[in-house]
Amino acid sequence: MMRKLVLALIALLMIAVAAPATNAQTMNMVRVMHASPDAPAVDVYVNGRAVLTNVPFFAVSNYLSLPDGNYNVAVTPAGKPESEAVLRATLNVRGGYTGTVAAVGFLKNIEAALFQDNLSPVPAGKARVRIIHASPNAPAVDIKLAGTSTVVVANAPFKAAATVEVDAGTYRFDISPAGQSAVVFTTPALRFENGWVYTLVATGDLNKNFWVQSRVDKVGP
Repeated sequence: MMRKLVLALIALLMIAVAAPATNAQTMNMVRVMHASPDAPAVDVYVNGRAVLTNVPFFAVSNYLSLPDGNYNVAVTPAGKPESEAVLRATLNVRGGYTGTVAAVGFLKNIEAALFQDNLSPVPAGKARVRIIHASPNAPAVDIKLAGTSTVVVANAPFKAAATVEVDAGTYRFDISPAGQSAVVFTTPALRFENGWVYTLVATGDLNKNFWVQSRVDKVGP
């Protein structure tokens, strides 16, 4: 069921092409993140029509305005026809939601994690930074300002998200197992601009290809 939900929501992001909005409908702002390190690329069909092809690991869509409604979706391995769908689901969306749906976990345990996105104005001189733990075999972690003991996010488990507002500027972060001083990863220098909104995602396999992705959610004034 969770796998159906993940891949159905990937399909949802392309529905606006086939289902234009009307003023009478509530609009939903949704994007999808493929953050399952060992999941293959997929194709997605909506109401029998191929709308998304060869979606790779860590593709993140733009936000789309989607009308309330019900949609039938099917998911196949990349390059396969809809008749060979391995997953089928019916999806209902409504209510004016803004968020990110992430496919997380290794393929054998893939699941959906839903994160509400805060795109409201940021206080002057600040940047809003959300940090998501999406590495399926990493323990709960502490995130600190690099080279210091200053904890920005404490004891964050897999699928957790935490949001902080920091002074605009350039930062590096150390990632450590919760409660420990050992550093398992240090980010490169990250520039956060005045009034901008960002998401940082710790992703990949802890034993190989672990890194932190930085995404701009909203450009400031």
